[in-house]
Amino acid sequence: MTTDAVGAVLAALADPTRRDLLDVLADAGEATATTLSARLPVSRQAVVKHLQVLEAAGLVTGARSGREVRYRVERAPLDASARWLTDLAATWDRRLLAVKRAAESGGSPR
Repeated sequence: MTTDAVGAVLAALADPTRRDLLDVLADAGEATATTLSARLPVSRQAVVKHLQVLEAAGLVTGARSGREVRYRVERAPLDASARWLTDLAATWDRRLLAVKRAAESGGSPR
């Protein structure tokens, strides 16, 4: 996953309503915008706009079923972003450990 894709995921998840929407959708497995709006304190139109942002980030997909569009969560972008964040944390942990060792030994960090 590219850093641009991770950035899109993180930007989409920055909004608490979108995080709530993902939680509700994950619990439901699959739902329409109308169903989701009944479970959240926002209008159907707001839910549709949030779903568009989540879909652009690859976090949800919508499939037409008759007159409705049914949405579901896509785990792959979340998993890839979590791996990227874990790798980033590990890099910083190694750097901080090198600084700590250098400080304790009186040398310079590598």
